[in-house]
Amino acid sequence: MNRPERSSAFLLEDDEEKIEYFADTKVSNAGTFTFNKEDHTVANLLRMQLLRDPAVKFAGYMHPHPLIHKIHLKIQTSKSHVAPAETLSAAIEDLSNETDHLITQVTDAVDKWKKENDTGMMGM
Repeated sequence: MNRPERSSAFLLEDDEEKIEYFADTKVSNAGTFTFNKEDHTVANLLRMQLLRDPAVKFAGYMHPHPLIHKIHLKIQTSKSHVAPAETLSAAIEDLSNETDHLITQVTDAVDKWKKENDTGMMGM
């Protein structure tokens, strides 16, 4: 078949790094992060979380081609003492905390629903 192997969309090669950082030489307090084996899902989550941070002046991403599983995320901070890597790290931590909170809420709601609707449906 003339198609890429499906696992090439998410498995890193031996010589591949998950995240690479390139400082911007033209714009101060800016840099581009390259995420290998990621797509719009992760990039848009990170972009939206970064834009919530008051220290972030610009956050945007580019997906070069549908068959290239790579995202370029550019971040520019508004303050000279805040590095783009710091804001990205904080955004990832915030998303992790939000995900944990969401999982807890869903688990509690499912448990509550099961208790309220326990009608003896033979193991369902």
